[in-house]
Amino acid sequence: MGTVGLSFGSPTSGAGFDVSSTVSQIVANLQNVETPWKTQLSTLESQDAVISNLGTLFSNLSNDLSQLTDFQGILAQKTGSSSNTNVLELTSASSSATAGAHTVVVNSLAQTSSGYLTAIANASDALSGSITLQVGSGAAQTITLNSSNDTLSGLAAAINASGVGISASVLTDATGSRLSLVSGTSGANGDISVSANSIIDTSNSNAALSYTTAVSGANASLTVDGVNLSSASNTVSNLIPGVTFQLLSSSSNPVQVIIGNDNSDVESTVNQFVTDYNSLISALNTQQGDTSSGTPEPLFGSPTLSLLQEQLLSGLDTQNPNGYLDAIANASDTLTGSISIQVGTGTAQTVSLPAAGGTLASLASAINSADIGLTANVVTSSNGSQLELFSETAGSAGALTVTSSIVDQTTNTALNYNGSGSDVTGLTSLGISVNNDGSLTFDSNSLDSLLNSDYSGVVGFFQNANGWGQSFANTLTNAGTSTSTGILALAESANSGTESTLNAEISKEQSYISVQQASLTTELNQANQILQQLPSQLQGVNELYSAITGYNENANG
Repeated sequence: MGTVGLSFGSPTSGAGFDVSSTVSQIVANLQNVETPWKTQLSTLESQDAVISNLGTLFSNLSNDLSQLTDFQGILAQKTGSSSNTNVLELTSASSSATAGAHTVVVNSLAQTSSGYLTAIANASDALSGSITLQVGSGAAQTITLNSSNDTLSGLAAAINASGVGISASVLTDATGSRLSLVSGTSGANGDISVSANSIIDTSNSNAALSYTTAVSGANASLTVDGVNLSSASNTVSNLIPGVTFQLLSSSSNPVQVIIGNDNSDVESTVNQFVTDYNSLISALNTQQGDTSSGTPEPLFGSPTLSLLQEQLLSGLDTQNPNGYLDAIANASDTLTGSISIQVGTGTAQTVSLPAAGGTLASLASAINSADIGLTANVVTSSNGSQLELFSETAGSAGALTVTSSIVDQTTNTALNYNGSGSDVTGLTSLGISVNNDGSLTFDSNSLDSLLNSDYSGVVGFFQNANGWGQSFANTLTNAGTSTSTGILALAESANSGTESTLNAEISKEQSYISVQQASLTTELNQANQILQQLPSQLQGVNELYSAITGYNENANG
């Protein structure tokens, strides 16, 4: 602890000294012990701000990648077009739709059944009787008029409330008012039938209100790729799998429906991924230098910084080759046969299922037990279950050569090997290159070309169980703050623990100083009072001395 230099002035002046200033000087000296703690705390808080920002950048990058690794994400989206939107207009194409061209001929549109009762001159005329209505093969409903519903509007309300499946309304024009009925179900199964009708206009000589069919319910008739089909509605779903379209008019001329992969949005998503990756790399690189004031950045020299950079750069490495067998609907189907596998220039090995057969899971287990140099997994998605193979050697050295004679005995289907997962072996194939500073450059034209020639390969690159997309997603998770074991999350937690300790020490020291300040204030106030009283006490002593000795030392004053 340093020395505090204090001045109490002349002890005999009676002026005393400034207690508040003196206490402040002593307290300031005591507070010096907190300085290194507060300095360290400030450094940690600066690191926290950087870690929080990096966590956000990692989260942004993870969100970008998730759009590409999600089975229902951007790579599953489809675009569509119709060659004649006056006849057929495309509404949507879901992820289950397959890219391709389809020919549709619309022979006739679907019709919704409708009809009406005889018009009456006055809509407020009193009516009586009953009417029995039925829609298709549904239950018949009898509506009987009484004093509460004996007008056209009352009858319409009763029909609407009956649940028969018919919408009733009153239409009025120059010729009078009539009850209109429209089926709630389009197509042939929604046809309205009136099995009994005794409605009469009691205000007009009991004139009978007969029912007239205006439109009979009918299904739309069309051909899709030469197959004759029908639809109860003009909104047609899944006659082309995953595609919904609207029939607008009939035509003998074929309409071309084109379903395509959504290259534009995929390229936009990859571009956003590259942009956010570069933002992250830039933020990491910034921490390797000094601030604008010349002091080191908060994470300068931190092992956390170098570990993050290492994880990201290693995650960009070439993807290990991979592929898969055809998907089957049920993972428990019985399989028989064998599969021959060669990794790189190694020796091909054959893995056979027992004569009694096995399942996808047992085949994967047998392959993994053979220690060929690859990993086998069973992956289930909306397309079914399939066996995926992932080489343990990156690049061309780990290329897979696979011959499958596996057969699904349940469906009597051969499961062929698909090597499309190996077609895209790294980011370079997607038009992404790594610069010297670790940032990325993206050529959208290269990706567009690849999407047009090998769309499934791009999907496999991001979505295969052991593909690059899934692996890099794990890298981001293990580096960020989204899990408690992430690199940044651990650094954040370590800082938090140290900050708690420092704050506790500072709080403890401040409590001690507060006590000392109060004690010093009391003691120095007492001392100050004594100093202020000294002149009068000295005067008393002089007077006493003069009285005793007869000598007045102030006689000449």
